[in-house]
Amino acid sequence: MGLLSILKKMKQKEKDVRILMLGLDNAGKTTILKKFIGEDINTISPTFGFNIKTVEHSGLKLNIWDVGGQRSLRSYWRNYFESTDALVWVVDSADRRRLDDCRQELAALLVEERLVGATLLIFANKQDLPGAMSAKEIQEALELDSILTHHWEIVACSAVTGEALLKGMDWMTSDISARVFTMD
Repeated sequence: MGLLSILKKMKQKEKDVRILMLGLDNAGKTTILKKFIGEDINTISPTFGFNIKTVEHSGLKLNIWDVGGQRSLRSYWRNYFESTDALVWVVDSADRRRLDDCRQELAALLVEERLVGATLLIFANKQDLPGAMSAKEIQEALELDSILTHHWEIVACSAVTGEALLKGMDWMTSDISARVFTMD
């Protein structure tokens, strides 16, 4: 194998990014992941453990880790933090009752040393449901404006319809590329 092909392989390896998708249970993490990669979303059950999917997007190889959000699993989230380039935090926009829990869990993640510098994308999911809070309402409730440690963006979306999933993923990959890779 020649030096040029070794360098090309190394360059390609550098374009692998690790994305951690977290949020409270029933926020729609698995549905977002499946919809984004084009899989059927009609047979989704709660995630006990994790799912890993790999997809090419915007010139990057995205390794997306979708981890269950049940209270009993949240203490295990830290096992997935290593080498994370981006955190996708999924919020159920129609679940006003657990918004404070959602804010506390996100705040706890953002002080984790192994997540320092990771791009943060917040999906305000389930916008297709009646009574869903707007992205602005969720931004205020989660106190996102106080986040100074991460580049962040909130995107109102619907995992069921697919609305704005691409917009969020495009922002995230663009932010990762600007921060981690030299643009060609």
